[in-house]
Amino acid sequence: MSVLPVPSILDDIKEKGVRKAVYETLDRTTERITAGMNLQDIREALRGDKPSRRPNPRLTPHADGFWLHMRPSYYHTSVTGLYPTFRLGWLSTFFFAFEIITGLFLMIFYTPSPDVAYNDMKNILGNVPLGQLMRDLHRLGAEAMVTVVALHMLRTFITGSYKKPRQFTWLTGVILLLVTLFLSFSGYLLPWDQLAFWAVTIGTSMAEAAPPQVVGTNVNLLLRGAPDIGAGGLLRFYLLHVFALPLITTIFIGVHYYKVVLHGHSLPPREEEVGKDTAKRVPMDRRTYYIPDIMSNELAWIGMVGFILVLLCLWFFHAPLENHADPQVTPLHTTAPWYFLWLQGMLKLGDKVIMGVVLPTLIFGFLFALPYIDLTPSRRYAHRRIALSGGMLTCFTLIVLTFMGTPHYGVSTAANDEVAQVLIPMEGVGAIRSIPFDELKANLTASRSENVIWTVDVDAWKNATPRADFDANILARDPNVIAITDSNIDQLEEQYKDNYPTLWKAIEEFHHLLFEEFPDNLPNAVGYMSISLKQENLARIYILMTWDVPELDKESGEIIMKDDEPKLLLDVDGNPIRSVSGKQVYIHQESEWHEH
Repeated sequence: MSVLPVPSILDDIKEKGVRKAVYETLDRTTERITAGMNLQDIREALRGDKPSRRPNPRLTPHADGFWLHMRPSYYHTSVTGLYPTFRLGWLSTFFFAFEIITGLFLMIFYTPSPDVAYNDMKNILGNVPLGQLMRDLHRLGAEAMVTVVALHMLRTFITGSYKKPRQFTWLTGVILLLVTLFLSFSGYLLPWDQLAFWAVTIGTSMAEAAPPQVVGTNVNLLLRGAPDIGAGGLLRFYLLHVFALPLITTIFIGVHYYKVVLHGHSLPPREEEVGKDTAKRVPMDRRTYYIPDIMSNELAWIGMVGFILVLLCLWFFHAPLENHADPQVTPLHTTAPWYFLWLQGMLKLGDKVIMGVVLPTLIFGFLFALPYIDLTPSRRYAHRRIALSGGMLTCFTLIVLTFMGTPHYGVSTAANDEVAQVLIPMEGVGAIRSIPFDELKANLTASRSENVIWTVDVDAWKNATPRADFDANILARDPNVIAITDSNIDQLEEQYKDNYPTLWKAIEEFHHLLFEEFPDNLPNAVGYMSISLKQENLARIYILMTWDVPELDKESGEIIMKDDEPKLLLDVDGNPIRSVSGKQVYIHQESEWHEH
């Protein structure tokens, strides 16, 4: 008689004993979960033994299970090594899953509102356990995903794996590349700091150039939610980032994997006859089964990549968080995200409609149509010299355009502003902010005054320094400064390098910028640095530079050179015109920057 009204494990225990009944229950449960593999099958797979049951139970999870139904049950041995796939397709999928996991953690502590988003980010970084690590992993994973997806597409092109019958597989891959780019871009705005705000402002302004004007204007309004990015824009980007784009990515990953399984992984070009695709016809002696060989290999890749990501975030990489977004202040050298720098570089070459909308549309349209244009049957490298040469030229062009998209090309900024930006950047640390407060205070304590470090003799300075009349007037107002010239740098090194190393680095950087980086733009320059203690725990650092103004060509705007030296701009009396520029920063003892 049954112990319970229905048959149960208690009946098995009564009949077979506890050990055997529990084992058989676990065995049946495991077989249901894995859709065909029991405990013995799993043990054999882990040991690397051949399956003892027939038909092969390791094939049933691919046909009857949910998790493995889009994974081939076996692979051709030629595609199981590092070449030709380099595991880039698998890593692309891994990074997408990785971003979902780390993103869900961040979503718990984030609100998509301009009023609280920035404070939420600071709360994640400062108060949430492992919050900074999770944000760093999420940001680094996004950068890695863009890189890996782009490399996967490049590898597919190089090996000719877009050719018949895989044309639609390539098309879905191009869609996934575009969605990946916009996934990363949409997440840029969420921290609501200056970097996020202005990078997205630049990106959305490109959409405004779409012709006709009514279309561009409305697309821009649709993205921003208003003429300028605000609460509506942040909410739109948040919903795109956490819902719409991940949903589209999931759908097309499913389609992409289905087509890969349908047609098989393309073999290395040299192993296929010209015009024949033999990926699906795998001889028995050339098969490598997914379970356990490929699965263990992929798990090893996950472990290795995950370890590298954590290592990088612990020691080398930290996602930036700049000042709170301010629509009234545009940081110097604001750029789009690095993967859109090539587009920003194109905008510097011509009309924004042609370079920012028409040409990129044609480029991606060509990528979509590539497998339907290139109908040559051979995938071998020797038969595809023109295509491969065109691909190499395209990669080189993208690299050049990416450089052109940086502030180093085609951006005209006054040299004095560049010097101030390097020493005291609008965002980031720089040489001045990195000086420890204790080092500043030690200097102040050792000085002849309670408030200042250095004192310059104005009269002696006027007699010894070129163009000193202008500088002497400045020193008369604030003579308690250190003067940096091209001739006294060795003396300054003796005074400060050993006792105050970080301060010396700032002085050295100041000297390098004035006399090595911008000698023609700032002729006869003199740099000044003043440090004063405004409160017991608050120091003020003020940098100032003076220089003779060089004469510029009216047409080109270039500096006019005479005898390898810049020609100086003169006043009505024939004397060089002197200019001055300065910038200051306050360093609080409780908020000083520490280098780790």
